[in-house]
Amino acid sequence: MRFVWAVVAFVLAAVLIGSGMAQRTIFLGPDSQQTKVDIEEPAPFVLLDGDVLRTNPGAQTLLIRGGGEIFASYGRTPDMEAWLADSAYNHVTVDKAGALEVTHVEAAAPTDEPAEEPEAGSEENPGDATGEEPTGRNPVGSDLWLDSFSDENALIADNMQLPEGTSVLIAHDGTENAPDDIVVSWPLDNTTPWAGPLMVAGGVVLLIGLILYILGIRYQRRGRGPRRKGPGPMPITEPIDVAALPAADRAALEPATDETTPNSDPTPEVEEAEIVDEAREQDSRNAMRASRPNRRRRLLALPALALTAVLAAGCSAESWPQFGDAAPTPSPTPTVIAPENQKPPAVTEAQATRILQNISDTLVEADTALDLDLAKTRLDGRALAARTTEYALRTKLTDTPLPSAIPTDKFEVVLPEATDRWPRTVLVLSKSTEDDTVPPVILTMTQQDPWANYKVTDMAEMSADVVFPEVAAPWLGSSLVPSDSAFLRMPPAELAAAFADVVDAGEKSPSYDLFDDISLSLAKSITESRAALNQKLKDKGADKTSKAAFDMVPTGDDPVSMTTLDSGAIVAISLEDIEKVTPTVSDAVIRLADNPQAKALTGVSEAAKGVESTYGFQLFFSVPAQGSSEQIRLLAVRQDMLSAKVIK
Repeated sequence: MRFVWAVVAFVLAAVLIGSGMAQRTIFLGPDSQQTKVDIEEPAPFVLLDGDVLRTNPGAQTLLIRGGGEIFASYGRTPDMEAWLADSAYNHVTVDKAGALEVTHVEAAAPTDEPAEEPEAGSEENPGDATGEEPTGRNPVGSDLWLDSFSDENALIADNMQLPEGTSVLIAHDGTENAPDDIVVSWPLDNTTPWAGPLMVAGGVVLLIGLILYILGIRYQRRGRGPRRKGPGPMPITEPIDVAALPAADRAALEPATDETTPNSDPTPEVEEAEIVDEAREQDSRNAMRASRPNRRRRLLALPALALTAVLAAGCSAESWPQFGDAAPTPSPTPTVIAPENQKPPAVTEAQATRILQNISDTLVEADTALDLDLAKTRLDGRALAARTTEYALRTKLTDTPLPSAIPTDKFEVVLPEATDRWPRTVLVLSKSTEDDTVPPVILTMTQQDPWANYKVTDMAEMSADVVFPEVAAPWLGSSLVPSDSAFLRMPPAELAAAFADVVDAGEKSPSYDLFDDISLSLAKSITESRAALNQKLKDKGADKTSKAAFDMVPTGDDPVSMTTLDSGAIVAISLEDIEKVTPTVSDAVIRLADNPQAKALTGVSEAAKGVESTYGFQLFFSVPAQGSSEQIRLLAVRQDMLSAKVIK
């Protein structure tokens, strides 16, 4: 019966193992579902709507084939459409039936009063300077994209999970037609959670069958082992007449006595020892015979165990049931309620990090080569004016230190403007984690239109003891405060003039008590530097033939103001401190030997009517809300020499 059960176990094991293997081989379904995008009319760009990628559940994989460099990027759909406003493209969407629909969109007609045309060959106008019309706009390197990819001849973007409201842009270089071999695929659930358990169960049943088979063989051997044959029927015996036998036979039949036995053993102890040794040898042989079946059973069980281990090890996680996949409990976070009709932030935190990293790398390259044209691609406004002067000084004064690089080790604050229009502004606070001597930097960068990259307009260094105000999260964004806002303790448009008056008038200024101690300390340091120049003229006896005059004035640039969580605002302003040294007698001249920077910028060593030097200040203030008892706090400051000229 044991053999019958062993055969049943073998058959059941074969069925279980075969079923498990079949689930992972011949019965295994496809792992993805694919949809091809059919484009009939070529165009330089293909805009793949996010709904196309979300037609089926799961992470999307985008496969694009074409000759040459292939570029793909994704971003907000309205931003993509704004970037493509003056270009022809194919828009791929999903109709009500769930099928893909490709619409060819022509370039928008130019307006009756076009805006000022950018210079040919510039970043905004890729056409050359020979007067030829631009043939296309290269999408590579635009700050508008949330992310981008590129590859040669074939591009695969996997694990894409685009949120609602985003789209994908596909192109070569904006000039030739975009690739038309586009396939979108989604993963299918082809897991076989019972394949592993079935194969392991088959291995266990196979082991049981082997054990039953061994037990059956053992039982059979015990039941059918060698048997000794008994003696046959004895013949009928009769009494033997001993007297009739020969003498020799009679002597053999007679019992021998101790005295007449020739081979008697005089030492019985030796015979007993031999008997004991024989008994021990027989026990050893019996023990060896008993151990052989156990060893055979273990050797026969090894293949079953090895097969079970191989089957279990060869099964991936897809071949086993997954337990404990419940969604983790989210940790509590501060609740921020977005107002109704909240606009999207201009950039995401990752996007702002990438943009600022690119700006920093570009400026390092421009500073090393003193390439002003390269610096212009990432600087504007007061930041560009300061860089222009620094490059001019370093050209003539080679020992002039290079401008400090923007630290990009840690982005502590990213505050984008929440808007769907242009221009767009982003405020960033960046710190260095590797060098403690590098101060944190606050800057604002602005994107003028969909086709322009972000440029830094204001930049200043923040002191380590300054506390930055609480601002909204990057995903929520902030809003720009109007320059004439009455909801702040001081309107942003009046802040520059108020601080300039504090510098010039000191405690006599009506705005003196509105600023904190750090602001007043800066104002005091400026007045002390002015006093030092007057003292220098006096020490040289030049105060009788010349004089120095100072005047701090706003630049006229609009301040950049962004709201904080306490209804206040971070305001960036710019000032100019104008210094004039003029002679007081007709025959006197102003010598520039002691002012190498003015001498390098003016190109003269003396001036008959005097010299005018302009120093620029970029300041960031935290302005509290109207009705608050807090003072206006200075967050960051940067001073640069902007110009020096001879008074005509």
